[in-house]
Amino acid sequence: MGGRVLATFATAAIFLAACGDEDFENKPRAPVRVQLTGVIQQDKVTVSPSRDLGAGPFEITISNQTNDAHTITLEGGSVIEKAGSVEPADTLTIKRTLDTGTYEVTAGSEQAVPKEIEPAVLEVGAERKDSNSDLLLP
Repeated sequence: MGGRVLATFATAAIFLAACGDEDFENKPRAPVRVQLTGVIQQDKVTVSPSRDLGAGPFEITISNQTNDAHTITLEGGSVIEKAGSVEPADTLTIKRTLDTGTYEVTAGSEQAVPKEIEPAVLEVGAERKDSNSDLLLP
C-alpha cells in the first residue's frame, strides 16, 4: 500500500511540475503566399496582378510565349535574383519574400534582339497580415 501511495504522489508531482505558470506566446506565421502569373511576349513581360500587393511571400510563375529562350531576373530594393533561363513554351517559378518597394521582372536574351523586351513592374505595399487565423495551410 505504501508503494502505491508513493507512486501516486510521484506521478502527481510530475504532472504538477509540467504545468508551470509560464505563458507561451504564439509566434505569428508568415502571411499566405500570393500566387502571381506572368507571360513573356515579343515586346513585353506582363505579371498579374501587379498593383495593390502587400509585402510577404510570393510565387511568380512565368510562361515564355516567344520563340527564344530568356533569362528571368527579379530586381528591386536589395533583391537581384537571376531566376534562370526559360525555354520557349515553358514556365519558370520564382519563390521569394518581397518587402515594400518597386520590383521589375525582366526577360533577357543571349542573342541580340531588334527591340528590348519591356519589363513588368510590381508595386509592393505594406506587409500583409499574418496567417494565424487561416485554416488548412501547410
